[in-house]
Amino acid sequence: MRRKIRMGMVGGGRGAFIGGVHRMAAALDGHIDLVCGAFSSDSEKSRLSGQDLYLPEDRVYDSYSQMILTEKELPVGVRMDFVSIVTPNHMHFGPAKMALENGFHVVCDKPLCLTKKEAEELVVLVNKTGLIFALTHNYTGYPMVKQAKAMIRKGALGHIRKVVVEYPQGWLSTLLEADANAKQAIWRTDPNQSGAAGSMGDIGTHAENLAEYITGLKISEMCADLSIFVPGRKLDDDGNVLLRFENGAKGVLHASQICNGEENNLNIRVYGEKGGIAWRQMEPNTLTVIYQDKPSTIYRTGWAGLEREAMAHTRIPAGHPEGYLEAFANIYRNFAFCIQARLSGEEVDPLYTDFPSIEDGLRGMNFVEKVVASKGEWIKM
Repeated sequence: MRRKIRMGMVGGGRGAFIGGVHRMAAALDGHIDLVCGAFSSDSEKSRLSGQDLYLPEDRVYDSYSQMILTEKELPVGVRMDFVSIVTPNHMHFGPAKMALENGFHVVCDKPLCLTKKEAEELVVLVNKTGLIFALTHNYTGYPMVKQAKAMIRKGALGHIRKVVVEYPQGWLSTLLEADANAKQAIWRTDPNQSGAAGSMGDIGTHAENLAEYITGLKISEMCADLSIFVPGRKLDDDGNVLLRFENGAKGVLHASQICNGEENNLNIRVYGEKGGIAWRQMEPNTLTVIYQDKPSTIYRTGWAGLEREAMAHTRIPAGHPEGYLEAFANIYRNFAFCIQARLSGEEVDPLYTDFPSIEDGLRGMNFVEKVVASKGEWIKM
């Protein structure tokens, strides 16, 4: 008999942005309950956050290590099944490693961790334990992204020749991190918390992941030009990367947080010998397919005739927009289905094993390392 999956959370306390997003996404389909958490390194803030979330006092912890070790000793029918990690980058590795070592599945916000070396250690642990690990590259959860991937896999565009993926934002156009209250900006621009890259680590990894996911192709080489436009900033806030893919296709990846006026304008265009596709995150329910010899076709979320992969990740009829939270929730739902299947000894439908994995996380950390090392020279992935 299937049951709800129990979640413990590391990070995401009062004032955090992404923690609330994870909780809403996890709860959306009714398969996951939040049962415990270590919501802040400040024990009082963690306690208050637990109150906000109506958790029992004895399931709100002062640290992730206390949570993992205490939960492990609880009865099987009570303790958490997995840990959701929603901290800044430098705090991903520790709780992920400890959770895996103590038998808990993991959902982790992207990027996977701080360094490629940490990522490689986590890959070894996941392979050794056989536990399920999901990385929340949430843009892969959109139905029209699933549609694009399925169409390309079936040959709708023919041999892929060109990939253009862009993620412009404008929110770091000034030295926002100088404001002591700008917590989101402070940690993202601090090498000790963010890692070797700024915008490339924060949003460039999303673009890299989306390009590889939709095309089914791996980036084989790159040539990167990173810049710091805002005086006083320590990490890149703009970058342009030339890409070569394993099949010979060429590409361009642009990620920037100093594009004044831009919001979250992630978009991708893929061109093959038969046609091309275009998708924009800010208009996520539309996929445009273009041809040289016939009219363009516009696909919309929820309509009959879409690929099974798209329909399986759509909740409501056409014309009722689904967006960011629903895409995020698709990762959590699929992750929950995989745990439920394992607990009940069933096989899970391959449609629902489709979420970013530990290997995708390693690809992202390798991308960050190589993009920083390139300095305008071609370098192999």
